[in-house]
Amino acid sequence: MKLSSRSRYGLRAVLDLALHYGKGPLQIRAIAAREEISNKYLEQLMTILKTSGLVRSLRGPKGGYILSKPPDQIKLKEVITALEGPLFPVECLQHPQFCPHCAECITRQVWADVQEAMLGVLEATNMQDLVDRVKTSENRKA
Repeated sequence: MKLSSRSRYGLRAVLDLALHYGKGPLQIRAIAAREEISNKYLEQLMTILKTSGLVRSLRGPKGGYILSKPPDQIKLKEVITALEGPLFPVECLQHPQFCPHCAECITRQVWADVQEAMLGVLEATNMQDLVDRVKTSENRKA
């Protein structure tokens, strides 16, 4: 299963907000520059994330975006599903009527196991975990 650029870039943007959590709002252009994402595309992603309740926007000259809750309370699953929608590696897991062989299909269980494993990792990992990984990686470089 391949996640779209929407999820990859959106997760990077949320991580950027998590890395700067508690330091005030971040402007789109600053996040976009650090993460090498176009301003226009990042605006679209932030609109989706704002609608889902994961980020908030603050207006004014010192406005920008902040996380709506602490990084340790935002699971990767929330971010990815906000950006992608429900995650299913194959259509028949979401819509059994899609395939006439669904009821007796042996491989369908494999895809269900793949989905369960993927969702398990995304559910078990929060944004603070990623922040900690960044800090550990930076300490190793120093």
